[in-house]
Amino acid sequence: MDTEIQQIEKEIFALKQKRTEARRRRPHEEVRNYTFLGPGGASISLEDLFGQKQDLLVVHNMGKRCSYCTLWADGFQGLLPHLEDRAAFVLVSPDDPQTQVEFAASRGWEFRVVSDQERAFTQDMGYVQDGDVWPGVSAFRKGEDGKIYRTGTTFLGPGDDYCSVWPLFDMLAKGPDGWEPKYIY
Repeated sequence: MDTEIQQIEKEIFALKQKRTEARRRRPHEEVRNYTFLGPGGASISLEDLFGQKQDLLVVHNMGKRCSYCTLWADGFQGLLPHLEDRAAFVLVSPDDPQTQVEFAASRGWEFRVVSDQERAFTQDMGYVQDGDVWPGVSAFRKGEDGKIYRTGTTFLGPGDDYCSVWPLFDMLAKGPDGWEPKYIY
């Protein structure tokens, strides 16, 4: 690597550390105990999604219709044992429970999926814009007081830190070069 690239990478690393510190200073926002539909249409609460963990990562996903959201979710599958060692993990989308179960099975996803067909949770978390669901991640913590707090939030999209194909493609001579994710290659 040349000096210019090394310097830029140091700056990016420093900015990422600064962003992490800012996220940690962000006041935690109390959220209500939302209800979702799980496999078979069973009701499951936000609190239930924590299981035995004190922290929870919720991936806001646009559902089966989005090949980009599918790409991100496919990547999370490989990280699942590591993620679940630290926090509970679940994907939420507006798809109905049966569609979610079938699609997750077709992709080999082993993480939990829950439906927010009514979009109340997704809307309140800021992931509905212009009437459409947008992808992202919310982090939650179950407080000692029994309440649930959102501790972090971020949108997902090409070039973010949460899907490894983008920084890898950025190293290619022509970058992504118009590449888009597909369901089958």
